[in-house]
Amino acid sequence: MHAFHGTPLVRTSRPHPLRRLAGVAAASLFVLSLTACQDGTGLKDGGAASASGSAAESTGRPATTAAPSTAPTSAPATAPAPKTSAAPSAPSAPSGAGERVLCNGSTTRVTAQPVSRPLNHMLITVKNIGSKTCDLTYHPVLRFDEMQWVPAARPETRPQAVVSLAPGEEGYAGVLLSAADGSGEGGTTGHRLTIAFQGRTPLSDGGASATPDLPAAGVAYDSSLTVTYWQRGSADALGS
Repeated sequence: MHAFHGTPLVRTSRPHPLRRLAGVAAASLFVLSLTACQDGTGLKDGGAASASGSAAESTGRPATTAAPSTAPTSAPATAPAPKTSAAPSAPSAPSGAGERVLCNGSTTRVTAQPVSRPLNHMLITVKNIGSKTCDLTYHPVLRFDEMQWVPAARPETRPQAVVSLAPGEEGYAGVLLSAADGSGEGGTTGHRLTIAFQGRTPLSDGGASATPDLPAAGVAYDSSLTVTYWQRGSADALGS
């Protein structure tokens, strides 16, 4: 027999690989169970966490959690314009307001009618048939037939302001045809009457004249013939 000299051989026992894996698995389950109990979420949440961890280990990349999307699922094609506070509009003016023209034969309908009271008087009525407000300036200028003189206007009948007629409104003037006491001279009968309108200055041209119809028998007048300024009311025109 041969004797062995030197350091004696010592066998070391290494754990079997399967035992090693079993120990790691048991430790992992213990830690996972302990974490689930402390969080109060139960084994279901722990299992989800373990699944995420397993996915990270199998891919070799850390698991990422997608951030919740803040964008709307569908955006409008165009964003609405910001609202601005519009200044209150002003109220709309009626047709013709602020645009005044002269009343004359083309913008009015004129009638001339003798009245029973007061005696020897005639009433001239002017109605605005246009679309704009018109002004009756001063007084009508009368002419019967081929008369060569201009009847005077009675100054006491002059109004405080120009008579303005909105569309559809009427203005008036009174005519004294003859003196009631017979003091007038040159009495005659007129069969045709022309009424001229004045402009912005006295006796200036105010536009087209009017020729209202007269009674078939005509209208008697004399040198007392006078006329009033244009008035707002027929009673003012006739002095009644």
